Amino acid sequence: MTLFDLGYHEKLDRFRREQGLEGSDVGRVISVHRDWYLVGTTEGEVTAQVAGNLRFSAQGPEDFPVVRDWVALKVYGEDGGIIHRVFPRFSVISRKAAGAAGSIQVIAANVDYGLLIQSVDRDFNPNRLERYLAICRAAGVEPIVVLTKVDTVPVARVEETTDRIRRRLGEIPLVAISNTTRRGYGDLMRLLKRTKTYCMLGSSGVGKSTLVNNLACRARMKTGAVSEHTKKGTHVTTHRELIVLDCGAMIIDNPGMREVGIACAAEGVDEAFGAITAYARGCRFRDCTHVKEIGCAVREAVERGEIERAAYENYLRMRKEQEHFGATLQERRRKDRAFGRMVRQYKKMKRMR
Repeated sequence: MTLFDLGYHEKLDRFRREQGLEGSDVGRVISVHRDWYLVGTTEGEVTAQVAGNLRFSAQGPEDFPVVRDWVALKVYGEDGGIIHRVFPRFSVISRKAAGAAGSIQVIAANVDYGLLIQSVDRDFNPNRLERYLAICRAAGVEPIVVLTKVDTVPVARVEETTDRIRRRLGEIPLVAISNTTRRGYGDLMRLLKRTKTYCMLGSSGVGKSTLVNNLACRARMKTGAVSEHTKKGTHVTTHRELIVLDCGAMIIDNPGMREVGIACAAEGVDEAFGAITAYARGCRFRDCTHVKEIGCAVREAVERGEIERAAYENYLRMRKEQEHFGATLQERRRKDRAFGRMVRQYKKMKRMR
């Protein structure tokens, strides 16, 4: 397999030359396992770790390599390799990191399409789909909705659900499939393009790993059943992995995400709610928050039933969450800058002694 089979192109090669990295090996991160990385190179797959300089210069978790990153590394034969540079990313799918305030968790980089996966037989949730859509829009990633387990419900239920998705999300590609009967697989395969990368976004138990196994024609990912008591899936996939299909397309399977914290710019949320954004142009005030202002075209459309109230309420929740995260991130960066100034001042005083 060549680097071009993994998506290498002229812009990346130009960056390599401009940065004086001709003497380094180039590879693509295939999977991430805590502190070590599996990197695909022209010589095969290499186990690598991050160089000390890269580790200590990182401002946060988002600066470390993630699946689909291009990296410059030094390969030491059977001893593995050391990653000392991450190439610029053209797209980043991220969410709010759990725990640390104002922190971002990068899910995948250099992704072309997002597969927004939900099953029709359990906790189908259009609100969650809108969150996935906002993440994709903010990253400049094209969304594709994949509705799974259609063999477990009547055809009328599938049609009702697809209509509901189109009312909420608009006219974006949508495929209904069954991992058991392979129904809809032909439609999905026609959307998968050579050298393009597709990142799966969905909760545990919706059939992501089974879909990857079927598309790759091998039992690569472990699969698990959905709990009969909670109706929720278990975390079967424990790491992110890039898998190259026979058709030349690449798929990233992710651990299930039960929480999708919004860490994207406001534009990502606005683009996910195209109908609301369109009506907002008719608001009396340019900075209308669509909550209580006089002359709000959005609220008027909700009252007339032209915008679903559930979509409107989800929009307000996501905008509020995004604004809160933005303020928290700014505060975190302010504290980081203050700490950096303190360290520099301490070093300066130490040299003067």
